Amino acid sequence: MKKLTFIALLAAPFFASAQSSLKPVIAQKVDALKDKVIAWRRDFHEHPELGNQEVRTAGIVAAHLRSLGIEVQEKVGYTGVVGVLKGGKPGPVVALRADMDGLPVTERGSLPFKSQVTAEFNGQKTGVMHACGHDSHVAILMAVAEILASEKANLAGTVKFIFQPAEEGVYNDKGEMILSGAELMVKEGVLENPKVDVIFGLHIAAGSDNGVLEYKPGATMAAVDQLDIKVKGKQAHGASPWTGIDPIVISSQIVMGLQTIVSRSVNITEDPAIVTVGAIHSGIRQNIIPESSHMIGTIRTFGVEQRQMVHQRIKDIATNIAESGGGKAEVTIGTGYPVTYNNPQLVEKMLPTLQGVNGKERVRTVAAHTGAEDFSFFQQKVPGFFFFLGARPDNKKADEVAGHHTPDFHLDEGHFQVGVKALSSLVVDYMDMAQPKKKK
Repeated sequence: MKKLTFIALLAAPFFASAQSSLKPVIAQKVDALKDKVIAWRRDFHEHPELGNQEVRTAGIVAAHLRSLGIEVQEKVGYTGVVGVLKGGKPGPVVALRADMDGLPVTERGSLPFKSQVTAEFNGQKTGVMHACGHDSHVAILMAVAEILASEKANLAGTVKFIFQPAEEGVYNDKGEMILSGAELMVKEGVLENPKVDVIFGLHIAAGSDNGVLEYKPGATMAAVDQLDIKVKGKQAHGASPWTGIDPIVISSQIVMGLQTIVSRSVNITEDPAIVTVGAIHSGIRQNIIPESSHMIGTIRTFGVEQRQMVHQRIKDIATNIAESGGGKAEVTIGTGYPVTYNNPQLVEKMLPTLQGVNGKERVRTVAAHTGAEDFSFFQQKVPGFFFFLGARPDNKKADEVAGHHTPDFHLDEGHFQVGVKALSSLVVDYMDMAQPKKKK
């Protein structure tokens, strides 16, 4: 059978997710694996590893995949693991991704599986914690692999399991991000041999209703870039500022000027944008006007043209304000992750699957997230659908839970099986879509 193209797949009639004969089997096996998923997650939570250091995690994942009879490739993108499961029937190649890395955060609280791991990051000793839920992503995808491998003979296509390192990025000694795990895996050919047709991924959401699936077609998470501005002035005595050029005053004016980008240059009725200065370093003594100032920050945008415009406005504002004060500004913008973009046609076609898994009332659209995700590098190459699974404790309100990337971050484990069922069902339903329909 000649493989259908993605466009042809989307044009083909789609039958409700219940059509798949594997659905009842998946549901039964998901429930049976519930305790196992939680145990895996707690183990990973207790033993987190920073980006490109996920040796223990990768080893557990690889051993598990091999035990299921899945072809395994290790050390993809440093510590990444890729498993290939070839079904018993021809069909498309569907990729699923989970990120494995922890964060340089020292965990608080008294969980029995609390992280005690420490490491050095950016020249400082720090605790290491799964403060973004990647431990749950890995556990969920391991369960999906176990379920789909048990139904290998009935799968009409191939599944590629991508366990990715360094979603949070890898940084050099200057604190500058070098590469993300997804970017490097793509460069090393993770979407080839066999060539991936479509990719799905989920992210746990600590602030969303427990067990609810959330999604957004189109631009879903922001592109992220790093802002670096160096201002050159002229050092002088603080008692005679007229003899120098004050880089602190210039920097203050630049910070205020940058705020006009979002308020006056961005069409906020179409897409949001953010320009944040996170740090300013200048001076050493109260009565010395320093020679220079250095500020760093983050930029978030949701479109290619918007991204280019915001970058140009930053450069224009900084350099012109500096010149107006007699100084000079050197602007460097480090390009980070692209926009996480959910293919709208793919979302439309696969939405019945999520609704069939969780009920229409527990599948919701959400506004764009200003956080960023390197899943976007996969989506630049193949159509992708990235969605969210709520894990806020039922007795907590959204403003009562600790956010991602914080020491008190906590997940409710009660509905991880929704994620297992969702990813498993997306695979079999997408494969069903690719099969030629019998003529009546």
